Amino acid sequence: MPDALDPARTPPPEERELAREIFRELIAIDTTDVAGNVTAAAEAVARRLHEAGFPEGSVRIDGPHPRKHNLVARLRGSGERRPLLLLAHLDVVDADPAEWTTDPFTLVEEDGFFYGRGTTDQKAMASMWTANLIRLKREGFVPRRDLILVLTADEEGGEHNGARWLTENRREWVDAEMGINEGGFGRIKGGRRISNNLQASEKVYLDFELEARGAAGHSSLPTADNSIYHLAAALGRVAAYVHPPKLGEVARAFFARMAEIESGPMADDMRAVLGPDPDPEAFARLAVVPQYNGMMRTTWAATRLDAGQSNNTIPRSARAVLNCRLLPGELPEELERTLVDVVADERVIVRTLKASRPSPPSPLTPEVLGAVERLTEEMWPGVPVVPVMGIGATDSLYFRQAGIPMYGVSGIFLDVDDVRAHAPDERISVASYYEGQEFLYRLTRALAG
Repeated sequence: MPDALDPARTPPPEERELAREIFRELIAIDTTDVAGNVTAAAEAVARRLHEAGFPEGSVRIDGPHPRKHNLVARLRGSGERRPLLLLAHLDVVDADPAEWTTDPFTLVEEDGFFYGRGTTDQKAMASMWTANLIRLKREGFVPRRDLILVLTADEEGGEHNGARWLTENRREWVDAEMGINEGGFGRIKGGRRISNNLQASEKVYLDFELEARGAAGHSSLPTADNSIYHLAAALGRVAAYVHPPKLGEVARAFFARMAEIESGPMADDMRAVLGPDPDPEAFARLAVVPQYNGMMRTTWAATRLDAGQSNNTIPRSARAVLNCRLLPGELPEELERTLVDVVADERVIVRTLKASRPSPPSPLTPEVLGAVERLTEEMWPGVPVVPVMGIGATDSLYFRQAGIPMYGVSGIFLDVDDVRAHAPDERISVASYYEGQEFLYRLTRALAG
C-alpha cells in the first residue's frame, strides 16, 4: 500500500488542495496529438495564474498551431541573477478507454493512487509547478532571479514541439541560467526508497532506414536474390554488433553512486568499470541490465519491418527502421558509417530518417547537486542522490542545445516494478504526488533565493 501523508514532507492542506484541483482540471483536458487540444490546457493554467494575481503581461500563450500553444509565465524577482526555468509538457500519449479500468481523462483517487492519463507523464509536474508558483506569489516571495514557468506542446510527438518552437522563435521569453524538468524520478524497490535520481544529460535520438533490394518475381520461381533474405541477414549482423562502452561524467557519477547502493558482485562490477583499467567482463555483466547497458554505450534496435504486397510475390525491396540512441558527444554521421560497415552488403542501402541535434551534458555543479542532496536528506533521510543520463528523450535537449543547462529531478518516487507511463491505468501514489510538490517547492526556493 502507498505511504500515508507525512506532514513533514508534504505541503499545507490548502496547497495540496490547490495542486489537486489543477491536476484534476488538466487530466480532464484531452491533450493527445491528433484529437486533443493543448491550447485549452494552457488557457486553463493561465486562468489560474490570473486569478492568483499574475498580471496580463506576465502570462503568455503562443505557438505555431491553434491546438498546440505553449504557456510561458513569469514571477518577477530582483534581477540579481539570470532566471530559473520550470519546465513541463502538457501533451499526453493516446489512451484507449477500453484498456482502462477508469476513465483516462478523469482524475480518480483510489487505494492511495491518482489514476488518469498524464498522472506520471507529465501533468503531475505541470500542476505542481503551477500550484507552487501561485503559492510563492501569495507568500510574497521575491527571488533573486525571475522564475519562468514553461508548459509545452508535443513533447510526446507531433509536428509542433513547443520546446523547440520557443527556443527558436521566442528565445527572449525562455532565456534562463538553468532549468528543472522531468527525467529524474525517485526509485522505489520492494517498498523501499532506493535513490532520488538527477538527470543531467540524455542520449541523442536517431532513426535509420535499411532498404534491401533484390529480384522481384513469382513466389513459385524463387532465387537467392531475395530482398527479404538480404535484409534479414543484414539485421542479423546488426543485432550481433555490440557498441563499445564509453563512460562520460554523468555515467561515471551514476555507477559510483550505484556501487554504494548495490551489493555483492554487481557493486564490484560497477567499481571495476570505473578504474584506470576497466574490466571488459564487468562491462558485459552490467550490460545484462538494460538501463545499465544504455548508460554505458550507444544502442540501436530494429523497430519496424515492411516488405511485400501479396503472399505469392517476391518483393523487389524490403525495409526496416533502426532506432538508435547515441551517447552525448558521439556524431550521427560516425554511427552511420559504423552501420554501413556492419551491414556489409551493397544490396542494402542505409538512410538517415530522423536525427536530433546532440545536446551537451549539464554540469553537475555544487549549486544544483548540493541543493538536491540537501533537500533529499531533509525529506527522505538516508536516500542517496544518483546522477543519471536519460536513455530516452525529454524536452530538456532543446534547451541544452540553446545553451541553457537543464536538470531532471522531481522528488516523485515511483515503484521500478510498476511503471505505467504510456500504459493503461497510468497512476501515481497520492503520497508521492504531494511529496513531489513539496520537494519542487523547496528546490525552487533554494535555487531562486
